Amino acid sequence: MSNRPVLVLASANPDKVGELIDLLGDRFEVQPRPADLAETIEDEPTLTGNALKKAIEVAEFTGQIALADDTGLFVDALDGRPGVHTARFAGPDATYEDNVEKLLASLDGSPEDQRAATFRTVVALIRPDGTGLTAEGEVAGVITATRRGANGFGYDPVFQPTEGSGATFGEMSADDKAELSHRARAMASLETALGQVDLSEFG
Repeated sequence: MSNRPVLVLASANPDKVGELIDLLGDRFEVQPRPADLAETIEDEPTLTGNALKKAIEVAEFTGQIALADDTGLFVDALDGRPGVHTARFAGPDATYEDNVEKLLASLDGSPEDQRAATFRTVVALIRPDGTGLTAEGEVAGVITATRRGANGFGYDPVFQPTEGSGATFGEMSADDKAELSHRARAMASLETALGQVDLSEFG
Protein backbone atom coordinates (compact mmCIF):
# COMPACT_ATOMS: atom_id res chain seq x y z
CA MET A 1 0.00 0.00 0.00
CA SER A 2 1.35 3.44 -0.96
CA ASN A 3 2.17 5.85 1.84
CA ARG A 4 2.13 8.80 -0.55
CA PRO A 5 -0.62 11.41 -0.07
CA VAL A 6 -3.62 10.90 -2.36
CA LEU A 7 -4.17 13.69 -4.86
CA VAL A 8 -7.39 13.97 -6.88
CA LEU A 9 -7.25 15.87 -10.16
CA ALA A 10 -10.05 18.39 -10.63
CA SER A 11 -9.81 18.45 -14.42
CA ALA A 12 -11.87 16.13 -16.60
CA ASN A 13 -9.98 17.22 -19.74
CA PRO A 14 -7.89 14.17 -20.73
CA ASP A 15 -5.24 16.32 -22.42
CA LYS A 16 -4.70 18.45 -19.32
CA VAL A 17 -4.78 15.36 -17.10
CA GLY A 18 -2.05 13.72 -19.16
CA GLU A 19 0.22 16.74 -18.87
CA LEU A 20 -0.41 17.12 -15.14
CA ILE A 21 0.33 13.46 -14.42
CA ASP A 22 3.60 13.73 -16.33
CA LEU A 23 4.53 16.88 -14.42
CA LEU A 24 3.56 15.59 -10.96
CA GLY A 25 6.10 12.78 -10.85
CA ASP A 26 5.73 10.34 -7.95
CA ARG A 27 5.16 12.72 -5.02
CA PHE A 28 1.44 11.80 -4.85
CA GLU A 29 -0.85 8.87 -5.53
CA VAL A 30 -2.86 10.51 -8.31
CA GLN A 31 -6.55 9.76 -8.78
CA PRO A 32 -8.96 11.05 -11.48
CA ARG A 33 -11.84 13.44 -10.96
CA PRO A 34 -14.87 11.48 -9.68
CA ALA A 35 -17.23 10.68 -12.54
CA ASP A 36 -20.26 11.39 -10.36
CA LEU A 37 -19.17 14.92 -9.45
CA ALA A 38 -20.97 17.61 -11.45
CA GLU A 39 -18.88 19.85 -13.69
CA THR A 40 -17.64 22.99 -11.97
CA ILE A 41 -19.16 26.22 -13.28
CA GLU A 42 -16.14 28.37 -14.07
CA ASP A 43 -17.68 31.79 -13.50
CA GLU A 44 -14.92 33.51 -11.53
CA PRO A 45 -13.33 36.63 -13.10
CA THR A 46 -9.74 35.40 -12.66
CA LEU A 47 -7.71 32.27 -13.35
CA THR A 48 -6.92 32.02 -9.64
CA GLY A 49 -10.59 32.19 -8.73
CA ASN A 50 -11.52 29.42 -11.16
CA ALA A 51 -8.62 27.18 -10.13
CA LEU A 52 -9.51 27.57 -6.46
CA LYS A 53 -13.20 26.96 -7.09
CA LYS A 54 -12.52 23.71 -8.95
CA ALA A 55 -10.02 22.43 -6.39
CA ILE A 56 -12.22 23.29 -3.41
CA GLU A 57 -15.25 21.52 -4.90
CA VAL A 58 -13.25 18.34 -5.58
CA ALA A 59 -11.50 18.40 -2.19
CA GLU A 60 -14.79 18.81 -0.34
CA PHE A 61 -16.47 16.07 -2.40
CA THR A 62 -13.69 13.50 -2.03
CA GLY A 63 -12.21 14.35 1.34
CA GLN A 64 -8.78 14.25 -0.34
CA ILE A 65 -6.25 16.79 -1.55
CA ALA A 66 -7.28 18.20 -4.93
CA LEU A 67 -5.27 19.79 -7.71
CA ALA A 68 -6.88 22.12 -10.23
CA ASP A 69 -5.51 24.41 -12.89
CA ASP A 70 -6.96 27.20 -14.95
CA THR A 71 -5.22 28.49 -18.03
CA GLY A 72 -5.74 31.59 -20.11
CA LEU A 73 -4.35 32.88 -23.39
CA PHE A 74 -4.02 36.67 -23.27
CA VAL A 75 -3.61 38.28 -26.70
CA ASP A 76 -2.40 41.87 -26.75
CA ALA A 77 -4.22 42.90 -29.93
CA LEU A 78 -7.50 41.58 -28.49
CA ASP A 79 -7.16 43.56 -25.26
CA GLY A 80 -6.22 40.42 -23.34
CA ARG A 81 -8.93 38.18 -24.75
CA PRO A 82 -9.76 35.33 -24.63
CA GLY A 83 -8.26 35.36 -21.11
CA VAL A 84 -10.40 33.53 -18.57
CA HIS A 85 -12.71 32.50 -21.42
CA THR A 86 -9.94 30.72 -23.32
CA ALA A 87 -11.58 27.28 -23.29
CA ARG A 88 -14.94 28.78 -24.32
CA PHE A 89 -13.75 31.52 -26.69
CA ALA A 90 -15.99 30.31 -29.54
CA GLY A 91 -18.89 29.37 -27.26
CA PRO A 92 -19.79 27.10 -24.33
CA ASP A 93 -19.49 23.90 -26.39
CA ALA A 94 -16.52 25.02 -28.49
CA THR A 95 -13.99 22.47 -29.72
CA TYR A 96 -10.26 23.16 -29.93
CA GLU A 97 -10.70 23.73 -33.66
CA ASP A 98 -13.56 26.20 -33.11
CA ASN A 99 -11.46 28.25 -30.71
CA VAL A 100 -8.40 28.32 -32.96
CA GLU A 101 -10.54 29.28 -35.94
CA LYS A 102 -12.07 32.21 -34.06
CA LEU A 103 -8.67 33.36 -32.79
CA LEU A 104 -7.12 33.33 -36.27
CA ALA A 105 -10.13 35.12 -37.72
CA SER A 106 -9.94 37.77 -34.98
CA LEU A 107 -6.29 38.44 -35.87
CA ASP A 108 -6.67 38.13 -39.64
CA GLY A 109 -4.32 40.56 -41.36
CA SER A 110 -2.48 41.55 -38.18
CA PRO A 111 1.32 41.71 -38.63
CA GLU A 112 3.51 39.58 -36.36
CA ASP A 113 4.50 42.54 -34.20
CA GLN A 114 0.83 42.91 -33.26
CA ARG A 115 0.23 39.23 -32.49
CA ALA A 116 1.97 39.06 -29.10
CA ALA A 117 0.33 36.79 -26.54
CA THR A 118 0.95 35.26 -23.14
CA PHE A 119 -0.16 31.88 -21.85
CA ARG A 120 -0.77 31.86 -18.08
CA THR A 121 -1.64 28.95 -15.79
CA VAL A 122 -2.65 29.03 -12.14
CA VAL A 123 -2.60 25.76 -10.19
CA ALA A 124 -4.30 25.27 -6.84
CA LEU A 125 -3.52 22.44 -4.40
CA ILE A 126 -6.26 22.36 -1.77
CA ARG A 127 -6.94 20.26 1.32
CA PRO A 128 -10.49 19.16 2.24
CA ASP A 129 -10.64 21.99 4.81
CA GLY A 130 -10.18 24.55 2.02
CA THR A 131 -6.60 25.53 2.81
CA GLY A 132 -3.66 25.01 0.52
CA LEU A 133 -1.38 26.59 -2.04
CA THR A 134 -1.56 28.30 -5.41
CA ALA A 135 1.19 28.88 -7.95
CA GLU A 136 1.48 30.53 -11.35
CA GLY A 137 3.44 30.09 -14.54
CA GLU A 138 3.51 31.95 -17.84
CA VAL A 139 5.22 32.01 -21.21
CA ALA A 140 5.30 34.82 -23.76
CA GLY A 141 4.96 34.29 -27.47
CA VAL A 142 3.10 35.19 -30.64
CA ILE A 143 0.05 33.82 -32.43
CA THR A 144 1.09 32.46 -35.82
CA ALA A 145 -0.89 33.25 -38.96
CA THR A 146 -1.51 29.56 -39.68
CA ARG A 147 -1.58 26.28 -37.76
CA ARG A 148 1.78 24.54 -37.46
CA GLY A 149 2.20 21.08 -35.99
CA ALA A 150 -0.17 18.37 -34.82
CA ASN A 151 1.13 17.79 -31.29
CA GLY A 152 -0.31 19.10 -28.05
CA PHE A 153 -3.86 20.41 -27.82
CA GLY A 154 -5.93 23.56 -27.71
CA TYR A 155 -4.12 26.57 -29.13
CA ASP A 156 -0.74 24.79 -29.31
CA PRO A 157 -0.55 24.77 -33.15
CA VAL A 158 -0.78 28.60 -33.29
CA PHE A 159 1.27 29.58 -30.22
CA GLN A 160 4.97 30.15 -30.86
CA PRO A 161 6.85 30.87 -27.63
CA THR A 162 9.41 33.68 -27.73
CA GLU A 163 11.94 31.34 -26.16
CA GLY A 164 13.06 28.23 -27.96
CA SER A 165 13.75 27.35 -31.59
CA GLY A 166 10.86 29.18 -33.25
CA ALA A 167 8.59 26.13 -33.23
CA THR A 168 5.00 26.31 -32.07
CA PHE A 169 3.91 24.17 -29.14
CA GLY A 170 2.15 22.05 -31.76
CA GLU A 171 5.49 21.31 -33.42
CA MET A 172 7.26 20.38 -30.18
CA SER A 173 7.59 17.03 -28.48
CA ALA A 174 5.99 16.73 -25.05
CA ASP A 175 9.42 16.96 -23.42
CA ASP A 176 10.38 20.09 -25.35
CA LYS A 177 7.06 21.74 -24.53
CA ALA A 178 7.54 20.92 -20.84
CA GLU A 179 10.79 22.90 -20.90
CA LEU A 180 8.90 26.09 -21.73
CA SER A 181 5.20 25.74 -21.05
CA HIS A 182 3.07 27.81 -18.71
CA ARG A 183 1.64 24.68 -17.07
CA ALA A 184 5.08 23.20 -16.45
CA ARG A 185 6.27 26.47 -14.94
CA ALA A 186 3.24 26.69 -12.67
CA MET A 187 3.84 23.13 -11.50
CA ALA A 188 7.54 23.86 -10.91
CA SER A 189 6.54 26.87 -8.81
CA LEU A 190 4.11 24.67 -6.87
CA GLU A 191 6.87 22.11 -6.33
CA THR A 192 9.08 24.85 -4.88
CA ALA A 193 6.28 25.93 -2.54
CA LEU A 194 5.69 22.33 -1.45
CA GLY A 195 9.36 22.01 -0.63
CA GLN A 196 8.92 24.72 1.97
CA VAL A 197 6.12 22.97 3.90
CA ASP A 198 5.78 19.71 5.78
CA LEU A 199 4.28 17.38 3.18
CA SER A 200 2.74 15.29 5.96
CA GLU A 201 0.37 18.21 6.53
CA PHE A 202 -1.22 17.28 3.21
CA GLY A 203 -1.75 13.63 4.09
